[in-house]
Amino acid sequence: MTIWPWLTLVGLGAYHGLNPAMGWLFAVALGQHRNSRRVVFLSLIPIALGHAAAIATAVALVVGLGVFLDADLIRIGGGVLLIFWAVYHQVYGHRHKVRFGMQTGMVGLGVWSFLMATAHGAGLMLVPVLIPLCLSGTPAQELTAAGSLVISLAAVTVHTLSMLTVTGVIALSVYQWLGLAFLRRGWINLDLLWTVALAAAGVILIVF
Repeated sequence: MTIWPWLTLVGLGAYHGLNPAMGWLFAVALGQHRNSRRVVFLSLIPIALGHAAAIATAVALVVGLGVFLDADLIRIGGGVLLIFWAVYHQVYGHRHKVRFGMQTGMVGLGVWSFLMATAHGAGLMLVPVLIPLCLSGTPAQELTAAGSLVISLAAVTVHTLSMLTVTGVIALSVYQWLGLAFLRRGWINLDLLWTVALAAAGVILIVF
């Protein structure tokens, strides 16, 4: 097993952590609203758990389908779904914002994180990584449930820890030193990059 799938999981986790829509902006805003750095840190827990739940749902779906379907069929289907989600996200994504107020509690924040990660297709983006990690080239008879479970849990953990680390560093930096005003001076359109990445991953899955 090569290391590139694990590095990809780390990279995608870091990207999700970098994206303000995935959590750090909410953590900073909530901390400023309550005037507490402790709240910023506490907010990271439900944000990470909600994100992990969304990722775990996608992992469970891929591994579950791998019990019944050939890996190549899952690969092509996953590619088509990624391209469809990229188009949908670009055309309709801005119309379906997940709205939670600054008065929400930690449970609400976890639900928000889960919904945001799901709406962005964060779990779908892991399909190209999950296929070589969790599935063999043939249907279920060559898969071991225990092995797939361990690898799946490891994939979710590695991705979530990477996302949590970047989210925490940015949230603390913005809350403590930068402030939210810097967003008005310029910020990369990460949603557009994410849409392009979804489409590119879908094409790669189908072609290769």
